[in-house]
Amino acid sequence: MPEDQQLIYDWNTVEAAERPPRPVSIHDETLRDGIQGPSVRDPDIEHKLRFLHLADQLGVASLDLGLPGAGPRAAADVERLAIEIRDRRLRIRPLCAARTLEVDIRPVVEISQRVGIPIEVATFIGSSPIRQYAEGWTIEHIVDNTRKAVRFAHQHQLPVLYVTEDTTRAQPQTLRRLFGTAIEEGAERVAVCDTVGHSTPDGARAVVSYVRRMLDEIDPEVGLDWHGHSDRGFGLVNAIVAAVAGADRIHGCALGLGERVGNTHLDLLLVNFRLLGWIDTDLSKLREMGEVVAEGTGMAIPANYPVLGRDAFRTATGVHAAAVIKAKRKGDDWLANRVYSGVPAELFGCEQVIEIGPMSGESNVVYWLEQRGIEPRPELVKTIFDAAKQRDGLLTEAEILAVVGTAAR
Repeated sequence: MPEDQQLIYDWNTVEAAERPPRPVSIHDETLRDGIQGPSVRDPDIEHKLRFLHLADQLGVASLDLGLPGAGPRAAADVERLAIEIRDRRLRIRPLCAARTLEVDIRPVVEISQRVGIPIEVATFIGSSPIRQYAEGWTIEHIVDNTRKAVRFAHQHQLPVLYVTEDTTRAQPQTLRRLFGTAIEEGAERVAVCDTVGHSTPDGARAVVSYVRRMLDEIDPEVGLDWHGHSDRGFGLVNAIVAAVAGADRIHGCALGLGERVGNTHLDLLLVNFRLLGWIDTDLSKLREMGEVVAEGTGMAIPANYPVLGRDAFRTATGVHAAAVIKAKRKGDDWLANRVYSGVPAELFGCEQVIEIGPMSGESNVVYWLEQRGIEPRPELVKTIFDAAKQRDGLLTEAEILAVVGTAAR
């Protein structure tokens, strides 16, 4: 076979591709922000445990266990998940969300002490002028809450991520004061949040670059998170831009779940970070993770969802299928998984699938039969082909086998 680069001219690399200046990790918010979606069901603890293990296997660096201040069930689930991380010695690091209030942070402290592992506290408060006006807050009120919350968590020896909600609509001087206060009190990380999905890629680049420069002035060791939403459809591209601009931990939710139209898609972050060469994680369990989340939350995966959807690696279109079939007949799975796909199926434990429908050619039928050890006799191929042309959708396996059975009699 020719060299890979001879078969694919990659315009993505014609100009020098920008890369993150620091190693980038992925943080998961599915079990906190993800389940805040109005149509999302809060999964039972068994689904949460299965998801926790899959996220760990997929190389997700940290995971929000929930907001224990929300009530007894949330607190119980957080503690059970923390125990699982401890007892199974998982690599994934636990985090809990909390408002900048002691009443929210104290349950995290107590769970951490009972379980015996550190739990990062992500303490959050709104920062934009519009939020301040709606809440009736002054900047002094926000600074005071910030100082007290970060100090309380730090005094109890918990790592702190200080989160400004609606960062992407906040004034620069406000961010400088709030982040400066949090760092003075011991925050190890800060988060830029596109809470309402306001940012364009240019906006994401501008705010992350500004905050990263500020942190480098104050303390270069302070980490920078990006937390994005997808209200304008920019969630994924903004996350990639934020990483290049200096954010070293990127947040996402499985299946893009979350408030309103959801957060940045965790699964697509993993896909694109792998394809960009930023990570080399084994993603063969990515589909299983999606299925667990879909089952636990009651949110079905759309058929055309990238990588995880059932149509991601299958085709019934004659021209497309013919190219895939020719590649398969060469005995070359690498070629078959790329000739009509920009995402290599084998990275995710999948392969290209050929179906039969009204847009198919006879080659689809021949290949389908051969794959199942059925002789593709011309009259049988024509019968199935003619049946497919009368349909408004794909023939099911049962329908095709019924035709085969009838023809054999």
